[in-house]
Amino acid sequence: MPDIKDLFQSADWKAEKHVPVIDAPDEVKKAEFFKVTVAVGKQIPHPNKTEHHISWIEIYFHPKGEKFPYQVARAEFSAHGASVQGLDTSSVYTHPEVMVSFKTDKPGVIYASSYCNIHGLWQSNKELVVA
Repeated sequence: MPDIKDLFQSADWKAEKHVPVIDAPDEVKKAEFFKVTVAVGKQIPHPNKTEHHISWIEIYFHPKGEKFPYQVARAEFSAHGASVQGLDTSSVYTHPEVMVSFKTDKPGVIYASSYCNIHGLWQSNKELVVA
């Protein structure tokens, strides 16, 4: 039986629509809030239909020198076109993108993960320098 870490997939987001793309500054000031946006389907749009969609995005930060990462945010996307009339009959659809602000005193790595109901778990990461 595989470990859950072995189930995460990654790729170049310019060629793969399932990868969560992290948009954050390369360097931030110590103890000042900054914005991080994570989206799925930045270059190649991901379908958002009842039968094929992104269910959630999670953002973590792992400060350098610390054992464990911190969960910064989790966003659930619940509107995929379903209604009481059936699949893809609603006019309400969410877009798999989330923005969060946080601050830190330490450099580290921002991690993002996402879940596609058909293609499973995806991840990406970005180094963060703190000045």
